[in-house]
Amino acid sequence: MLRLGCLLALLASACSAATYYVASQGSDNNPGSSQSPWATLQHAVDSIAPGDAILVTAGTYVGCRIGIPGGPSSSKTLKAAPGAAVLINAPGPVNKHDSIIEIENFSLTMTDWVIAGFEVANSPNYGIDVRVTDRITVQGNHVHNSALTGIFTAFSDHVLIENNETDHNNEHGIYQSNSSTYPTIRGNNSHDNASAGIHMNGDVTEAPPSGKPTGLVQYATVEGNIIWNNGTAGGSGINCDGVDDSLISNNLLYNNHASGISLYAIDGAHGSSNNKVYNNTIVMAPNSRFVINIPNDGGGKKAPVGNIIENNILYTPSASEGSVLIAADSVEGFHSDYNVVVNRFSANNDSSVISLAKWQSHGYDLHSIISTPAQLFVDAASDNDQLKPGSPAINAGTTLSDVPTDILGVKRPQGAGYDIGCYEAIP
Repeated sequence: MLRLGCLLALLASACSAATYYVASQGSDNNPGSSQSPWATLQHAVDSIAPGDAILVTAGTYVGCRIGIPGGPSSSKTLKAAPGAAVLINAPGPVNKHDSIIEIENFSLTMTDWVIAGFEVANSPNYGIDVRVTDRITVQGNHVHNSALTGIFTAFSDHVLIENNETDHNNEHGIYQSNSSTYPTIRGNNSHDNASAGIHMNGDVTEAPPSGKPTGLVQYATVEGNIIWNNGTAGGSGINCDGVDDSLISNNLLYNNHASGISLYAIDGAHGSSNNKVYNNTIVMAPNSRFVINIPNDGGGKKAPVGNIIENNILYTPSASEGSVLIAADSVEGFHSDYNVVVNRFSANNDSSVISLAKWQSHGYDLHSIISTPAQLFVDAASDNDQLKPGSPAINAGTTLSDVPTDILGVKRPQGAGYDIGCYEAIP
């Protein structure tokens, strides 16, 4: 039970939270009220206290640099006012990285901010740039046409990147970089980016301000994202370089031009390992690479181990590439089963392609089936990849406690068993 003094302190904190306003016709000499708003985002983010919110009214603004943290259970919020179309299309005057919205503090870990509801366009660097942070939320933004990545993080733990649209960026749509733990990347639409739709990279050569890097992104959750038409310059739909102990589930990927999901090591400390790739639907573009790509890229780093691939639709129209690529015919802890596949695999780092029957002789995908988009989906030609009545993916999966619902929130299972792919068909 809370003591009276503690309860009063909590109530006082809740009561002190305030809402401030920014408007294009405002003045930073104003008090920031709805009737007398501030003019600039920079003045606003420098002025509020933990628990306060800034509502930005319709208009076009320059960005800002956030360097003053919020607090646990008392996040600071910068967001578009309800119904307001807010465009932020240039860096602010004190920004240090030439990005449009920057969140960083060199002397301590930035914490507890929510950035929500903006259109962020035409950045000369990153659109939203989050570095050395804990508990930052980037939610419901449209970030496009950046010179590099749309939403970028570095050395950021417990970041939540949710329900954003990232498109036509000249690098990645979303990039979780450097040593970090517990990022959640959920419900985003990432499309038409030159490289990866979502890229995670441990960057072992990059040391955080606090000391030695792990070179790993660990305990990530990547779920419910729709990722399409990325990778014309290379980079998978979901790219994982030094990513461990993470869940990649209920994602829909289609028409991506490199691989669908890659688990590997180039910059990471070692090959991405002990990840669960569950209930994703992946339909590749023609002339793309393997759907699931788990190679040994060499360089003296430990190859990926312990990855599990279950309940996924892994389709490619390519006549030369296939559903799953691994480094060797026996990889420690690797398991793949209950997938919908094509009749092509590689068990030797893409030196050759083998049939499903040969792949099964190594103990993989013993319950998996071969099928086509026309047999599986409601309207494959229009990229409607929900399961059609009679689809061979219905009730063909295995029960996975990590995936209790589908991409739309439908409870699994609806029938006698889990459906394969990101959608659960409703009888």
